[in-house]
Amino acid sequence: MKCLECKSTHVNKNGHKKGKQNYICVECGRQFIECYQPHKGYSQGVKHECLRMYVNGMGFRAIERIKGLHHTTIINWVKQVGGLLPQAYEPDTIPEVGELDELETFIGSKKNKMWLWTAVDHFKPGILGWVLGDHSAQTFKPLWELVEQWRCYFYVTDGWKVYPMFIPDGDQIICKTYMTRVEGENTRLRHDLARLKRKTLCYSASEEMLKHSIRLLIYYFKFSDVPIPYSSNHLDTLI
Repeated sequence: MKCLECKSTHVNKNGHKKGKQNYICVECGRQFIECYQPHKGYSQGVKHECLRMYVNGMGFRAIERIKGLHHTTIINWVKQVGGLLPQAYEPDTIPEVGELDELETFIGSKKNKMWLWTAVDHFKPGILGWVLGDHSAQTFKPLWELVEQWRCYFYVTDGWKVYPMFIPDGDQIICKTYMTRVEGENTRLRHDLARLKRKTLCYSASEEMLKHSIRLLIYYFKFSDVPIPYSSNHLDTLI
């Protein structure tokens, strides 16, 4: 028998590991067993179920406890999927009335506040565009560049000071009563994504992870299913 590291034949038995004979190389100290079974990986069905659990309000460690998978494995699946999903979707019809709002959250610490800006069609369900960042005009600008193309009759907001910098005079209606659509969508985000809940042990440690999670959840809202991380650069879907 040869050492897997230095190829030396000077090896000794060194107890058992998980019921299998363990060996140690006298020359380099490498420990190994005689025959390794290749890891077959998890099935598409297991990945699909775990991702559906995630977008239905469960945290990574809760899924870990139920499914018996390590939480970092599920995190990697979310990253893999989220990195391939689009930032926004073309509306089926051009919105006549747009609604704009901001959802407050945090990254790592509650002192590190972030805002998720969302845009919706007043008459149809679904989030059509979003950006994540601070509460400034610089963060909102990319979202407005998307929304501006709709050329809505008017836009409904909560009156945050940034909006008049972009929305033409007379085109903004400040009224929380008419913001039921966007506030409803933001409530769904908080309800279905554990890391966005107001009182939770789950939170985002990185902005990148939060963005991946939002892309996945918005996909789920739109298609009522989740894509599967089939490979490093391809998504598959179980319907």
